[in-house]
Amino acid sequence: MTAASTALAAGAVRSAASATAAVVPPTALPAQSALDVLGTRHAYLVFALLLCIGLYMMIANPNLVKKVIGLNLFQTAIFLLFIASAYVDGGAIPIVPSGGGGGPYVSPLPHVLVLTAIVVGVSLTAVALALCIRIYDEYGTLRVDTLRELLREEGSLPASPGLPGEESSGNGGERDD
Repeated sequence: MTAASTALAAGAVRSAASATAAVVPPTALPAQSALDVLGTRHAYLVFALLLCIGLYMMIANPNLVKKVIGLNLFQTAIFLLFIASAYVDGGAIPIVPSGGGGGPYVSPLPHVLVLTAIVVGVSLTAVALALCIRIYDEYGTLRVDTLRELLREEGSLPASPGLPGEESSGNGGERDD
């Protein structure tokens, strides 16, 4: 065996040993409870709060404008989740100088997706509010239950026994197929 091959073999053994030493088994990492994670990452707590409030407003409010506001809160929660998940501790902007640079960079993809989603959300809000204005001009109310009654009186909406809070057609809630 020559000296070059011995040095090459020793270098390969050293690099293999350092590669295995750098791997940290998952059991060696400190265990964190869900409360510890929420305590250190407030954005996720705000995300959950906004998501629940927005969902509640869309489901529980009979007013169409309040439903649109709930939809906006729900969208804002999703935007916050995307931005919070893209956070890198100590991360730099993803503009690499010409000489190259080390260190962690923040991924620009979630930010671009959120900007696109904001544009779509603003468009959706504008269309929803325009429809609310047209509905109010036509029927004089924005309450969903009142609109259902008015549409049934006009004959535009058939009576459906499956909606909560309404009388059934007498068949015990079963569908007529």
